[in-house]
Amino acid sequence: MTATPPAAPPTAPVDSAGARDALLAVRAEVAKAVVGQDAAVTGIIIALLSRGHILLEGVPGVAKTLLVRSVAAALAVETTRVQFTPDLMPGDITGSLIFDQHTSSFSFREGPVFTNLLLADEINRTPPKTQAALLEAMEERQVSIDGQPRPLPVPFLVAATQNPVEYEGTYPLPEAQLDRFLLKVVLPVPPRGEEIEILGRHARGFDPKNLAGAGISAVAGPADLAAGAAAVRQVGISPEVAGYIVDIARATRQSPSLSLGVSPRGATALLATSRAWAWMSGRTFVTPDDVKALAHATLAHRVTLRPEAELEGVNVASVLATAIGSVPVPR
Repeated sequence: MTATPPAAPPTAPVDSAGARDALLAVRAEVAKAVVGQDAAVTGIIIALLSRGHILLEGVPGVAKTLLVRSVAAALAVETTRVQFTPDLMPGDITGSLIFDQHTSSFSFREGPVFTNLLLADEINRTPPKTQAALLEAMEERQVSIDGQPRPLPVPFLVAATQNPVEYEGTYPLPEAQLDRFLLKVVLPVPPRGEEIEILGRHARGFDPKNLAGAGISAVAGPADLAAGAAAVRQVGISPEVAGYIVDIARATRQSPSLSLGVSPRGATALLATSRAWAWMSGRTFVTPDDVKALAHATLAHRVTLRPEAELEGVNVASVLATAIGSVPVPR
């Protein structure tokens, strides 16, 4: 179940500029296996820099699983995949106590959550009880077994994939679980040109199960992530831009199309993702454009449409666009 990561680059001290270059190079490595989907790769890197988690949504067959495995290979981190099914139990994820008849004592057997990058595949195909088993791991970065907390490795990220909720056999994620995901990125069906490129690669012998054969190598590592995360925390934000984020959140709460607007937690999440994007763009401060660039991916899964708005064909993207457009941009 656990993939062996490729050899990591040397772990000498990393400066922030070097870490940025290494993390940006991850996109080119992933592109050797995955055609397009740069936004999703960037989202995973932003989530790692911000100590958050990411939800990837798309119909079956758009390379959600391959994408996460490719990112893990390019970052030289350990990854584990869990296929979520209707009969999956919480202990299958977190681990459990096993009785040893020879010693007449219990020992803890770690579950797949004890990894750097947990691929929770089709998370919405398992009942809410099992979905909730990830809550403590995502929020506290630990699991509690028999009352004893057990810390998870560093870095730790949950990259969950889900099919659109209208697909048969899916369970909508509860609001508390959705709120634990820093970002939600929708992976679209590729345009015709990219789909032709995908077929061409397979015709030339591409094997999605053999990432090494695709030429993916480790171009960054945990040291780059740690240096990048430290640099992101130093990215400045002016009171005007902070107010801009708050006003966007408040605008969603006043929208007549939403029964649930963005909470203060959502506003702090937008601050975190905007700072990470500003750093990746080579800036030491957040601009309103950084906020707008990450607003949809950070906030869309944190709001709920009113039933009457859904019946009228209103969608979350248009409501968010209206809310953002109603807030004056600080100069």
